[in-house]
Amino acid sequence: LKGLILDLRNNPGGVLNGAVDVADDFLDDGVIVQTKGRDQDSEQTFNATTGDLLEKAPMVVLVNGGSASASEIVAGALQDHRRALVLGERTFGKGSVQTILPLGNGAAVKLTTARYYTPNGRSIQAEGIKPDIELKSFKVANENADDALLKEADLTGHLQNDGGNGAEPATDDAESQQLPMPQTTVGSDSALAKDDYQLYEALNMLKGMTLLQSRNAPPQSPLPEGGGKG
Repeated sequence: LKGLILDLRNNPGGVLNGAVDVADDFLDDGVIVQTKGRDQDSEQTFNATTGDLLEKAPMVVLVNGGSASASEIVAGALQDHRRALVLGERTFGKGSVQTILPLGNGAAVKLTTARYYTPNGRSIQAEGIKPDIELKSFKVANENADDALLKEADLTGHLQNDGGNGAEPATDDAESQQLPMPQTTVGSDSALAKDDYQLYEALNMLKGMTLLQSRNAPPQSPLPEGGGKG
């Protein structure tokens, strides 16, 4: 695998241990996330273990305002360790730890007891994760597409048509035939750019990172004369 795009857009999160496990898959060592609160018992540090599934292959992490909680932990850890390039929009900012305390009568109360902090000590709460490259989500329209053009009828307070409804203008048969729109194959760059521009740019970024990494790799030692298997 030459590279990976980890798409965390609109991922509302999950359990803490799951976030730690995902980040650990791409880190060899160091802090993944810390929890800190008023009570010392709430302070915990989660560290990465040896082993990177991608063996240092380039990574791009996609995030947006729908990325929250556990997905922010993953993005923040990979960003602080410079393991991945984070691209997209600032995340939601759900960085608090909730603890359920039983009341003894069958009821319970859920309290916020701590906050999540990235390896560099950044609080996720209300701030979220700011991408390395901010890129808003938008839809790319074909310049020849009918829906890309503003029409008189779209304007507020436009002059109404007071007659001739239903009348068809006389046109030449050749003119009345619409020219076919250019088609794009599924999976092509132009189709991807139209359907998901953020993913399109992430893929371009990953291609560049992969090329740069291959050029910076140390040259392989030449085989000795007469060498080779056999």
